[in-house]
Order: sequence, then C-alpha cells, then structure tokens
Amino acid sequence: MSEALRAVRLRGCGSPRKFGVAARSLRGLLRKGCRLLQLPLPGSRLCLYEDGTELTESYFRALPPQTELVLLGPGETWRGSAGASDIERFLAAFYNQRDAVVEAARKLLSDEQGPRRQKLLADLIHNLNENILAEDKEDDKKWFEGLESRFKNKSSYMRYSCESRIRSYMKEVSSFISNVHPTARDAYKRIIVLMSDKLKSVKYNGCYFDRREEEAVRLCTTEGWFSCQGPFDRDDCLDKHSINPYSNRESRILFSTWNLDHINVEETIYNNKDLEAYCIITLSKKFYHKHWVSEQLLKSSEVAHFLKTQAKITNLVD
Repeated sequence: MSEALRAVRLRGCGSPRKFGVAARSLRGLLRKGCRLLQLPLPGSRLCLYEDGTELTESYFRALPPQTELVLLGPGETWRGSAGASDIERFLAAFYNQRDAVVEAARKLLSDEQGPRRQKLLADLIHNLNENILAEDKEDDKKWFEGLESRFKNKSSYMRYSCESRIRSYMKEVSSFISNVHPTARDAYKRIIVLMSDKLKSVKYNGCYFDRREEEAVRLCTTEGWFSCQGPFDRDDCLDKHSINPYSNRESRILFSTWNLDHINVEETIYNNKDLEAYCIITLSKKFYHKHWVSEQLLKSSEVAHFLKTQAKITNLVD
C-alpha cells in the first residue's frame, strides 16, 4: 500500500513566497521542490522553517499537515524563523496576507482619482500578481504572448534574448569601423575577428540570462532577478536598480530595453570627440568587466597595437 500524500508549505531560503506542495516521500518532495524553485537536486535538503531541523524520511512521515518547510540549496543554511532578518520577517508577514492586500488595493484603486496614487496602487497590484517561479508555457501563458511558438519555457527564451543582444552589440561594433582612422583600421578589424570568434565559441554567452545555469555563469539569481552593475566606469549601481524579466510579460518587455551598466553605447560613442579611442576603451570595459569576453583577449597584442596606434592619432599620449 502506497503512502498517502502529505501536503506542506514550501519556501526557498530567504524568500517570503510559499507554495503548497504534496508528496508521498521526502525524496519526492525534495525532487518537486527543486524543480519548483530551480535548485539542483544534488546537495539540496529540507528543514523546518520554525527551528531549522533537517528532515529525515521518518520525520517527514510524522509531519502535521501544512507544516512550513524551507528548501535549502547546496551551501545554504537556515537557523530557523527566529534567526530571520527583519526584512525577511516583514516580507513573510506581507506575503502571508497577499491576497487580502491585492483585494484592498483594487478597491482603493477603483475610487482613486490622483494619478500618483493610482500609479502606486497599480504597481503594487502588478508586482503582487507576478508569477516568477513559473517556468513552462502552460503555467504562465500570458508571459509568452507575442513570442514565437517554439519557445516552451522562459529560460530558453531568455537565453535566446541574451544571444541576440550580444550579436547586435557585436554588429554595432563592426559597423563602427568606418569611423576608425585609416591607420588603425587593420588592427581594429583583427580585434573584431578575435571578439567574434570568442563569442561564437561560447554561443554568445546566452547562459548569462538563463536562471537555470550555474551561479558562476549567469548574471541573475535562481529566481531571475538582475541587478544593475552600475555605469561602465564604476563597479556598482548607487541607485540599486533591479528587474526580473521572468516575473511577467511587462517586465520581460521592459528588460529588453535595459542596459545592465547604464550605457547607451550608440549615443555615447557618436557624441564623443575621441570616437575611435572611446570606442575601444568602452568596448574593453564592456567585453571584460561586463562579462563579454576574456581578459586574455583584452591583453592581446592586437588590442595593445590598436590602443598604441589610436593614442598617437588622437594625441591621447605624447
């Protein structure tokens, strides 16, 4: 006789969102949870939200219905709800009443006349109705509206989006060659070839936007959150911009206009008096510091030769 289904409330480490999950065994629950929260199965484990006690199979079979659990990925720890930060406790309390908050906000919005308050209420409702963890098309059909039918899950589209974006950047770089001084054009062309070959070898780094990838190669969290990396000449963003294109269709569309380092390349380059020098310096910063190509490429003799030639042309050095 098979074990009865046991229903629990499951959350990720540090996340206020809870999900109802049912399973017949601890292993089955772990497998379902890892799939839901996009965590690797090896090294993941379950523990009690209240005190951090790690579950065993026998412990799982003795759990009361709707026990709150935390799914920990490799290397994560949970000290229990008493050890949660103030922000975690606030968000948990807020999300526990999410449906009530949404309903109250809708009622307020229906009678609100002030544009600013209308915007705040509409944004609140919009954000609380996000479906971030849904991955497949059948679980969030609205997210896929306007996309080609070949995309069956969010991560595959985001990977394609990243590849397309970097291809377009590379195309823009190539088209700039007419603005490079004739003396430096051959060196510039060789740099473009080196960059193109490198990007092709890593499939244009589509992994950067894919939340299913390993942490070392993606630019987002496991839930799909991207944080602005700041202007190209800084290592951080003072405004703490963030966005999750996995959350809803509107955020997906907005993310397509996002520059992760505040730079509008075309506008900046073509308004700079030292066009050629600025172009290669900007690209060097983007392609290395912003994860496009390897440091070895930027230290190559081709780049060094171009910079030396260009510096003489533009009198940037004696």
